[in-house]
Amino acid sequence: MKIWITRHGQTRLNKARLMQGLTDEPLNERGLAQAREARALIGDMHFDAVYTSPLQRALVTGAIIGGVEPSQVITDRRLIEVDFGPYEGKKYHLLGPAMTLYWMLPEVFPAPEGVETTDSMKARAASFLKELEEKDYENVLIACHGGILRALSGYMTDRPGGLLWRPKPHNCEIRVFEAKDGRHTMTDRIIPGKGRVKLLG
Repeated sequence: MKIWITRHGQTRLNKARLMQGLTDEPLNERGLAQAREARALIGDMHFDAVYTSPLQRALVTGAIIGGVEPSQVITDRRLIEVDFGPYEGKKYHLLGPAMTLYWMLPEVFPAPEGVETTDSMKARAASFLKELEEKDYENVLIACHGGILRALSGYMTDRPGGLLWRPKPHNCEIRVFEAKDGRHTMTDRIIPGKGRVKLLG
């Protein structure tokens, strides 16, 4: 099975460099264009299923890149973005040391009070992907968010710590993984504006 995981396109809050977790912000025009470009980069790829977060920015991105109508998308709350709690909507550069350090180095610094932990992210990512691997799909697309994508990527690269935190995923970046015999590898990385790029690690 090949599992294609993408981050949603740009939104107004992304452009303003504001923390965007559970706020249901739609794609802006650039975000829609990024999704269309990502679709063009993968050509006429057919996906057996398209799964997304229930938030509109992920659902619309998944429909465009997946080449399906929004009504055909399967939403799953385990793919939703990280709950940033009191930091929701705050400027990146005004988060304060606790949140800044956590989001830079979550392997070292704990989540501030009210913010979802990496253990929670990893648990829901693993729960979703283990179920997905039981399906009889050849190619499946997942459209989600920058935070949870790091936990999904960690699972799909068999990282001991369960996270692939760096580099930060671009809007509409697609990471392609293969799941075979209980093992996982990244096979491709596609970024609008850059095309196929060198694999991580």
